[in-house]
Amino acid sequence: MQRVGVMDWHRSDDFAPLMLVMSGQEKHRLVTSLREIAEALIVAWPTYDGEEYIAAVKTCLDAIQDKIPAQVARAALIRAAAEAGISVIEVAH
Repeated sequence: MQRVGVMDWHRSDDFAPLMLVMSGQEKHRLVTSLREIAEALIVAWPTYDGEEYIAAVKTCLDAIQDKIPAQVARAALIRAAAEAGISVIEVAH
């Protein structure tokens, strides 16, 4: 049962995939959904501070609650990656 106001955050229908090139055990991390944005930010991120990182976490939560489009959270992730020195490979449509 899905609650009103909470989107299916596992879905990737309107989400252009991207690849994060990170250091550590998992060098390449494919991100195709809000769930994977959340996992990247909470589990795999190299640092838990920074203005763009905090904004990306908040934006991801807003997108999961269906307050904003998933693409806004994707853009916030890209800005946080730039702040953290993480390379991003985007898929062009």
